[in-house]
Amino acid sequence: MIKRSLLLAAVIFSSLPVLSQAKPLDIDDWVSDLKPNQRYSQSSREVLQLLRRNHFVNFDLDDKLSQQAFDAYIKSLDGSRSYFHQNDIKQLSAWRSELDNQLSRGKLEPAFEIFNRYRRRVAERLIFSIDLLENQFDKIDFKKDESLVIDRSEAPWVANKSELQDIWRKLIKNDILSLKLSGKKNSEIPELLTKRYKNQLKNNKQYRSDDVFGTFINAVTQSVDPHTSYMSPRQSEQFDISMSRSLEGIGAVLQKDNEFTKVIRLVTGGPADKAGELKPGDKIIAVGQGNDGKLIDVIGWRLDDVVQLIRGKRNTIVSLQVTGSDTTQPPKQINITRKKVELADQIAKKKIITVTGDDNQQYKIGVIDVPTFYHDFEAYRKGDPNYRSTTRDVRRLLNELKKEKVDGLIVDLRNNGGGSLNEANSLTGLFIPKGPTVQIKTENGRVEQLQDNDRNEIAWRNGMAVLVNRLSASASEIFAGAIQDYNRGLIIGGQTFGKGTVQRLEPLKSGTLGRLKLTNAKFYRISGDSTQHRGVLPDIAFPSLFDKTEVGESSLPYALPWDRINHLYYIKQPPLKPLYSLLNKKHESRVNDDPDFQYVVNFIEYDHKQRNRKVLSLNESQRQTESDSRTDFQLELENTRRSALGLKTLKTIDDIDKDDDRDPYLKETGNILVDMIILQRQQFAATNS
Repeated sequence: MIKRSLLLAAVIFSSLPVLSQAKPLDIDDWVSDLKPNQRYSQSSREVLQLLRRNHFVNFDLDDKLSQQAFDAYIKSLDGSRSYFHQNDIKQLSAWRSELDNQLSRGKLEPAFEIFNRYRRRVAERLIFSIDLLENQFDKIDFKKDESLVIDRSEAPWVANKSELQDIWRKLIKNDILSLKLSGKKNSEIPELLTKRYKNQLKNNKQYRSDDVFGTFINAVTQSVDPHTSYMSPRQSEQFDISMSRSLEGIGAVLQKDNEFTKVIRLVTGGPADKAGELKPGDKIIAVGQGNDGKLIDVIGWRLDDVVQLIRGKRNTIVSLQVTGSDTTQPPKQINITRKKVELADQIAKKKIITVTGDDNQQYKIGVIDVPTFYHDFEAYRKGDPNYRSTTRDVRRLLNELKKEKVDGLIVDLRNNGGGSLNEANSLTGLFIPKGPTVQIKTENGRVEQLQDNDRNEIAWRNGMAVLVNRLSASASEIFAGAIQDYNRGLIIGGQTFGKGTVQRLEPLKSGTLGRLKLTNAKFYRISGDSTQHRGVLPDIAFPSLFDKTEVGESSLPYALPWDRINHLYYIKQPPLKPLYSLLNKKHESRVNDDPDFQYVVNFIEYDHKQRNRKVLSLNESQRQTESDSRTDFQLELENTRRSALGLKTLKTIDDIDKDDDRDPYLKETGNILVDMIILQRQQFAATNS
């Protein structure tokens, strides 16, 4: 669903109180060097052996990989370039081309040297921040015209400690403004921030040698490809829980992003997905229990500790405070009821929409929403004749839609992150007479193919479209790619994710140091094109709600490239490409006059500009102006839409219905499908006249 709820903003600034002098903290009380042990040496050599033997890519453990691993390791520690300075990097870079040699001998001292330097810089920043809050609070000037660089990931390393401290000062100033933005009182802010920084200092002190090993080994593995990763015993346990569907939480995949916990994707049908407010890319900054429970600041926390805080008993409420992509806006609070993600929450569902064609006729269009490619293996093994699977459920829904005499079909794969490969194959078989659906190339170069061999079962023969977006991945891309290659239907929406690789788990034999998830195969379409990196390109494109530089395989460092292999023999349907130009012309003409569609287009354009901001003002009045401008834009955008639809305009943004489920992309997909049906009928009539 395309939601029209946006982040709301209000920024208020005022003078801050002077605090009494406090004695600075002693850094030696908060940092001690961590050291490797023999277990890590054995495990690191085993990881390298598994990578060399089983990874899809044949790679050399050489200076190039060493340099990539070094850069990835530094980025995983200091992606914002706000801890290390030039001299640190100069000294540590002595290891940049040496990590391969050290790893070959099972030597992890360089990894620990780098991490220990990082820990010390983190402690220095936090002690500096606490000292400023306690002793120099009255000197913070919110009238000064200065700014904070939002993304420093590609900025030059600062020259010295003095320049680092200037960045730290600006970060503190922004933290103060952010708290004021969320409605905190002036008197509360110093204590809240001091507590936050002291908690981060405590967390920094609690790092263990296992953390260093895991962080470094992941920098090495993800220099080969981003989906190859090391899982510690604790992470392995959490992975098993999520795979068994026994997790009771919010149904979100989280990842560490510098000092924040970032939402990577939502589990389709899970509590967060159903609630509709949490979005991929949001950063969780505080967690509370219950609707009115006290929020605990989790900035700087370990990821597994944040996960533990979010989990809880079924049917209890967890409260999240999150920030979105627009850094000028205040955090928002979201309440989500914890549930176990059940298979029943992810099954395919149908509905019918009515579309008026250019011929003024009414067309019934069936819509089947496929949230994931599922197969209830447990029920299947028990011999349950009614076990659920995507293909079985969609076949049943298609039979029901045919009884209701629908004219066309939309398969909605938006936000479908994949699932069972066999289900993608068998679902494709419902729409084609017979033939291959996907190719799989393994690490040894062997190419396998999956086939639909049932010539007699075509569950749907009429016009169809597949609706996709940037979060349609893996099995979704296999299905959409096959439908496109067979000319079986239109692919409409956005470029898909581009996840065209396969992973498997390898347990480490050396003690109890977890498992390795490594890439050992790659998907290819029957045309020979890979889905990796490029994804599936739509025949008719809609503006994307997701920034391709932040979401999708192409946004990931060291992602395997797109390539192609030999195509397979298969029988195509008559080509749809000759219709694209006219279909696009009709589409563009129609959406230019569609208030709901234009609302989305204008919001995406505005949001894109906000995402591309390079700096954030630290001037009080400027931030207030920016916040007011955002509020005014949102209200104007909504009222422009309402006026065009003949609806009553609103006075404030608080009156906007956040539960409005209007879906202009689905509506327009129905229009395009009806255009295609009419054109094909006209072609058929002309050919047979």
